[in-house]
Amino acid sequence: MAIITLTTDFGHKDHFVGAIKGTIYKELSDAKIVDISHSIAPFNIQECAYILKNSYKNFPDGSIHIVGVDSELTPENQHIAVLVDNHYFIMANNGVIGLIISEIVPEKVVEIQLPNSIDSSFPEMDVFVKAASHIARGGKLEVIGRTFKDLKDLREFNPRISDDGKTISGSVIYIDNYGNVVTNIQQSIFKSIGKGRPFELHARNKKIKEIHKKYSDIINYSLDKSQRKSPGELLALFNSSGYVEIAIYKSDLNTVGGASTLLGLDYRDTVIINFT
Repeated sequence: MAIITLTTDFGHKDHFVGAIKGTIYKELSDAKIVDISHSIAPFNIQECAYILKNSYKNFPDGSIHIVGVDSELTPENQHIAVLVDNHYFIMANNGVIGLIISEIVPEKVVEIQLPNSIDSSFPEMDVFVKAASHIARGGKLEVIGRTFKDLKDLREFNPRISDDGKTISGSVIYIDNYGNVVTNIQQSIFKSIGKGRPFELHARNKKIKEIHKKYSDIINYSLDKSQRKSPGELLALFNSSGYVEIAIYKSDLNTVGGASTLLGLDYRDTVIINFT
């Protein structure tokens, strides 16, 4: 039995997550359900894509990913099933899948058209679960929909290169549980544009001139403890997903604050890297 994952902006207060799981178990009593996240900011397509892009590859091939963010059916927000990179995604055509697979060509994409389908305000339960269950039983995508070619593309989230290759202008795409700020500037872009040149990363009124591989790299362990940098220091690093991240070393968003609150950075705010 294939794994079915759930990623939504439902939170945990309401009945929605439990209702989806119960409906899956009614269809597939031996289903394997994994929660990726139910704490996506409401209707935040970029955040949803970031979390899914950096988690789905850790699941076995053939896994089925139900995505419940901005899923209500409209003429411009069709319900789709996508087979890409040996994984199935069941979601709305709201731009999430395009951001996830920006460098991969889907094997199949269909617009879901189930017989006797209910057009409701809860398509994750009424439509997506049925589509996922069909796939989990070994069913073909062609049975639940027709070929679809108009995937929504949200390329405005890509960083911009300007000033004859001297400047990368990026945006904040995600703020994690520690208040660390993830930008859409990937390490590959930084290296191809920078070509080893010195640089300054500008985030609000702060400047950073070094990007580390991990958080603790700011600590020089050859120094006496009294001379070392300590928790609360500002740093930048290439995070485990390959993006430029701005962080406060050993920060706590709920007490002293994190990079997002201490620098005043929020979703879609601008971060600039200037090469010299």
